Amino acid sequence: MKAIILCAGKGTRLRPLTFTSAKQLIPVANKPVILYSIEKIKEAGINEIGMIVNTENIQAFQETLGDGSDFGIKLSYIIQADPKGLAHAVSTAKDFLDGEPFLMYLGDNLIQENLVTFVKDFEREKLNASILLTPVDDPSRFGVAVVNGNTISKVVEKPQNPPSNLAIIGVYIFDSSIFDGITNIKPSWRGEYEITDAIQYLIEHNYKVQGHIIYGWWKDTGRPEDLLEANRRILENVKHSKKMGIINGSTKIEGHILIEEGVEIVNSVIRGPVSIDRNSTIINSYIGPYTSIGKNVIIENAEVENSILLENAVVRNLGVRIDASIIGKNANVSSIDKKPKVHNFIIGDYSSIKLG
Repeated sequence: MKAIILCAGKGTRLRPLTFTSAKQLIPVANKPVILYSIEKIKEAGINEIGMIVNTENIQAFQETLGDGSDFGIKLSYIIQADPKGLAHAVSTAKDFLDGEPFLMYLGDNLIQENLVTFVKDFEREKLNASILLTPVDDPSRFGVAVVNGNTISKVVEKPQNPPSNLAIIGVYIFDSSIFDGITNIKPSWRGEYEITDAIQYLIEHNYKVQGHIIYGWWKDTGRPEDLLEANRRILENVKHSKKMGIINGSTKIEGHILIEEGVEIVNSVIRGPVSIDRNSTIINSYIGPYTSIGKNVIIENAEVENSILLENAVVRNLGVRIDASIIGKNANVSSIDKKPKVHNFIIGDYSSIKLG
């Protein structure tokens, strides 16, 4: 069995971060989201993966992942030049898949579930399609499935009046019959070829389509608040402290933390769970729980908690604590230490700033 990971979307809900990086490459707990997806696929025993990307982000993925050998996989890149929906994305991978069954994974999803049982059930039951489902409070935001036992009798994309509360959460297994479905559907009202329409075709033509319901944590990391929640969830599982940096004697460290090589912490308080990546510097500052600090970050005379700071960010001399924030690569947040006291901004498109 092969796998494909869909990463060709523009990530508009995460702008301005996604103007310079694909959303799947944004780090959560100092690791790109896409690596969590790859780990789940490897756990299921699948090592050959097709990464569906677009012409704008392929270079960023290649720079981060290469041919996959550093991560124990064989990675191919497949261009979806003009994204027209999930079913269209699958169609671009037809030659790569070469008739084999495959696991399809939306690249911005984080799930807790081990996929081994999901894969084994598909193989044992000789299914044509199997879909991960989970109960949600607001099913109108998702594709929704109706099930009888394990068999799916109907799927609907983002219905106004959901027929069930079982959301399709972005992990699927198909055999080659899904291409029959894709060939026989038309664009939806959104102008996209919906994978739910292709699945519905299989259902209506008596293919074996089942649902696999999970109840563990999962998250679509398509919005800033989703990234922050995912960051909190992952940091909660930091069960040990690793201190590889230089820690000044006056610094106070509490809770579970990860401090990588080259980090320097001077006269500060670090209260975990916290992850601090290589070569960052923290001086006269407070770092509170659920904070991830990327490589080469400088924090001086500031307080930060429940936030994500990407590499090379600088935070200095702030009179208020930063909370529930994402600070991008090479960003600089500091106060002006002179009269008159003013706010001075250079703000990119789609930015969000809230002043206390």
